[in-house]
Amino acid sequence: MEEHVLIRQAMLGDHAALSQLLQQHYDFVYKYLLKITLNPVMAEDITQETMMKCIEKIKLYQEKSSKFSSWLMTIATRLYIDQARRRKREKLWQEQQQNLRQMQWQAGNQNEDWPDVLNALTELPEDSRIPLILKHYYGYTYEEIGQILSIAEGTAKSRVHHALKHLRKELA
Repeated sequence: MEEHVLIRQAMLGDHAALSQLLQQHYDFVYKYLLKITLNPVMAEDITQETMMKCIEKIKLYQEKSSKFSSWLMTIATRLYIDQARRRKREKLWQEQQQNLRQMQWQAGNQNEDWPDVLNALTELPEDSRIPLILKHYYGYTYEEIGQILSIAEGTAKSRVHHALKHLRKELA
């Protein structure tokens, strides 16, 4: 059966047509992902996610705007990029936690107190923590903070306010 017929049937809810369509494209998507991930396990996982997303969104596919294989490649690529972003955030978080533990250990070895406020600061997102530190530890004005961070003065003020509110809640 021709691909466009399978697509139309799948869009109308024919599970057998959808299954056949996905089977025809599975290896194509997997080999593509294998080349960009260089990791067979990750490529397999993202291929399966791609197929699941296709099952969920098949009714949104528009045959006139792209080939079915291109549509699948778009889904696969976006899923890969999303996963790469998550891994990057996780790696950054792990590095920050390791650095924090090292700072706490060094403070303990030097018989220095590790203030509760530093623990509370670690709970703040970076985009709130930096303006708060610039304002309350270094005395910069909101205008200066805005210039340093390339954000509006009002945004700097808002972030400091929300960070303080969060810290008060944490330290209470």
